[in-house]
Amino acid sequence: MKNLFDIKKILFIIMGLFIATACDDELTEMNINPNGIDPSTANPNLLMPSVLAPAAKEYLELGFNNIAGTMQHTQKNGWYSEHNHYDWGARDWSAWYAMLRTNDLMEKRAVELGYGFFEGVALTMKSFVFGNITDIWGDAPYTNAIKGNEGGDANEYPVFDSQEVIYMGIIDDLKRAADIFATADADVVNSAADLYLGGDTERWQRFANSLLLRYYMRISNKMPDVAKAGIEAVYNSGMYLQSADQDVSLDYTGGADDVWPSQFTDVSSFTRWQACQTLIDQLVSTSDPRISVWFDPVAVQWVADPALPLDVDTVLRVDGEPVADGALSYSYLQFMDMRDTDFTRRFNPNVVSYNTDEYVGLPPGLTIPESYNGNPDPGQGTRNQHVSQLAPIYATAGSAGDILKSRIISAAEVSFILAEAALKGWSVGSAEEHYNNAIQQSLEAWERGDEYADFITQPGVAFDGTLEQVITQKWVASWTAATEAWMDYRRTGFPELEVGPASSQPVVALRYPYGDDELNNNETNAFAAIGRLEVTPYSGAVGANSPWSKMWVLQGTSAPW
Repeated sequence: MKNLFDIKKILFIIMGLFIATACDDELTEMNINPNGIDPSTANPNLLMPSVLAPAAKEYLELGFNNIAGTMQHTQKNGWYSEHNHYDWGARDWSAWYAMLRTNDLMEKRAVELGYGFFEGVALTMKSFVFGNITDIWGDAPYTNAIKGNEGGDANEYPVFDSQEVIYMGIIDDLKRAADIFATADADVVNSAADLYLGGDTERWQRFANSLLLRYYMRISNKMPDVAKAGIEAVYNSGMYLQSADQDVSLDYTGGADDVWPSQFTDVSSFTRWQACQTLIDQLVSTSDPRISVWFDPVAVQWVADPALPLDVDTVLRVDGEPVADGALSYSYLQFMDMRDTDFTRRFNPNVVSYNTDEYVGLPPGLTIPESYNGNPDPGQGTRNQHVSQLAPIYATAGSAGDILKSRIISAAEVSFILAEAALKGWSVGSAEEHYNNAIQQSLEAWERGDEYADFITQPGVAFDGTLEQVITQKWVASWTAATEAWMDYRRTGFPELEVGPASSQPVVALRYPYGDDELNNNETNAFAAIGRLEVTPYSGAVGANSPWSKMWVLQGTSAPW
């Protein structure tokens, strides 16, 4: 990591802090934790990384894992029901609220010490975390959240604020944060503790304003006048992300406690990730240069041979000739050792049909994905040699330098937001210019910026003035951050996605169901929130607390289906 900050030490200290916080003031000296930190003297520099790191990692875990399956960036060929089929039961949000408790202490200490920078960071991260909670679940504890037993049952069993209240609170806090950063003094900041931006107040101001653009667009169908005025104000300020080197992200080192989710630990875990055909079709149809950054070509390419006397070859070929050892398949590691070898396998197209492309994905929601496209070695933990895996860099986190990051928000996302706003007729400049900037910024983020001039002229990429094109390219650019693509899909219905045969409903899911902890321990308020969800024809036997029920931001709209 750029700042070489020791996350383990930080988390150890924070654990001690909360143990101390939980203790009664009248504990005897023997029962006092000597490693604990009195919250009244906690240093915000120690608190900040324990908010930034888990927030980024949890966001990546969503956008690279199950939501990447939801948005058909990837599919899995093992342990795939949640990833491929929306098999979502009750989901807990305790990790997000744990961040908020630490963040709340940081905010309180910042105010007590008069440290404007840390107050701005706390407001920004509060907005980011609550934004994810309400985006994913809907109504949630907000006004009285993270207050414990302050004030009795109202805080111990907090009501779920409406999604509208939460979004407006987020917007107010981000505006306040941006104002604070405009004049904040960063001299009190240990730059190594700021895992995102190194204590740079201007970059934090751009971050806060860019999140404002995200959440204004989020409510644009429900509150268009508020969204329009807010987006125009941020645009006119000029203080938002405008280049790929301003992206807000967390780097990964590949260390034991700082690994990319798909980092290679064993064959079984890494080879479960495979490309989804939906994204492959998009990338191939536009000659997208990012395809080789994200995915590997198939290890063995099918070749149609009408003269083949068998249905399919029973041996691999190199330069048309059977391999010397007569193998039909190799392991993932063996294929990696022979990456420069062009393996093929033949089939008779009069008898069977296979995908013969260089890049092949799994179609979404297959019942038996591990057998797709004639895999001769089906099963969890084995490579499908006829389907594209993730590129090797995703198996060796840290070795690829700065390319593997948890991107909290990017300049590309911001430019796509402004392009969409311009298409709405709002006063934010040229839709085409913002769209082109977004494409270039995404290519630069994935180290393909020198191919922009050719790519931007490709059919399907050259600007055509439609919302569908803007959102589709934004979906592509959201690779590893597919949660944003999910939010856009819910608003717009783009890109058009078809679910697979194993999905329990014929349309894409919209939310996570509330978790058992809330349903069991905060029953009255949780069920009141469930009662405010809109049951749809796809909510099914689960009822309102279903992945296919609509939250406030979607109610009264025709999106996405």
